[in-house]
Amino acid sequence: MEILHSKIVGEGTPLLILHGYFGMGDNWKSIANQLSSDFQVHLIDQRNHGRSFHSEAFDYELLAEDLKNYMDLHNIVSAHVLGHSMGGKTAMLFAVTYPERVQRLLVADIAPKAYKPHHEQVLAALNAVDFSVLQLRTEVDAILKNYLEEEGVRQFLLKNIYRKTKTELAFRFNLESLTDNNSEIGAPLSPFTEFEGPVLFLKGGNSPYITADDTALIKAHFPNWQLLTIKNAGHWLHAENPTDFLKEVQKFLS
Repeated sequence: MEILHSKIVGEGTPLLILHGYFGMGDNWKSIANQLSSDFQVHLIDQRNHGRSFHSEAFDYELLAEDLKNYMDLHNIVSAHVLGHSMGGKTAMLFAVTYPERVQRLLVADIAPKAYKPHHEQVLAALNAVDFSVLQLRTEVDAILKNYLEEEGVRQFLLKNIYRKTKTELAFRFNLESLTDNNSEIGAPLSPFTEFEGPVLFLKGGNSPYITADDTALIKAHFPNWQLLTIKNAGHWLHAENPTDFLKEVQKFLS
């Protein structure tokens, strides 16, 4: 059994943080450091991401099972769980599957509904990168620029580059598996599943991911829910407005 890679900071009640698609636990380092005075924060790399194991198989059932195995190995009986985007979907499925393992659930900018595949441009950009000829991050960025105008998105993706050997760069994520399984990312939460514990949904004020139409579905799965909007932030609300994001997380967990 393969176990997810993580970085653990602080002491107290465990708080497990699950990143989004193409992300890694490291993206949450500054948030984790600020929460570490009250919680034992686990920055987890999900499978096919960061320093965690690579696998051809990739869906939310597996991601939720990975989290259970991680908790079992670390002797964590129950924890607070915070998930962003893809990580939010993992967190929701984990909470309805193993409700006794979750104390409080935080879901950042994702609803339990189905989303149409919308990462084709990102995948096309990443698959255009040939590390056998590119040796510098600036060269990789020049390739990505042909597909992705937004510098913030490119910088986020470039964080995944590491030096595999003295002469060769590589992506940390498993691009082949993520490309093959891209349709899995938008999968909805299974119908007629429920978590009765306290749940906070945080929505980016400028993000289209959670709409007014989603509230009935959220309520059906999570009867003890609340939704707050983080102003001046899009889908990456924790990076775009970390002050307000952190304030709401701390308030909910206290």
